[in-house]
Amino acid sequence: MMGGGFFGSGVGSFGLMGGLIGLLFNIAMLVGIVFLVVWAVQKFSGSSNSGAPAAAPPQVLSAREILDIRYARGELTREEYQTKLSDIAS
Repeated sequence: MMGGGFFGSGVGSFGLMGGLIGLLFNIAMLVGIVFLVVWAVQKFSGSSNSGAPAAAPPQVLSAREILDIRYARGELTREEYQTKLSDIAS
């Protein structure tokens, strides 16, 4: 047996400790790649929970605001607008 031993043999071998260090290094690399993939998916899909403020909930408009918007869009004539405005005011 050349340079023999139970756990290590050959030139440049670190034996059992070298194997454990190599295993831990490979596990660390695998974990790092998984974290990198998860981070990339969250970053580019827009579904991140990184503490960024969430989008504001939809604003509830009053009847007057809805009426004003419809009039501004041209969906109502002036007479329709004034009639509906007096209806919601009473």
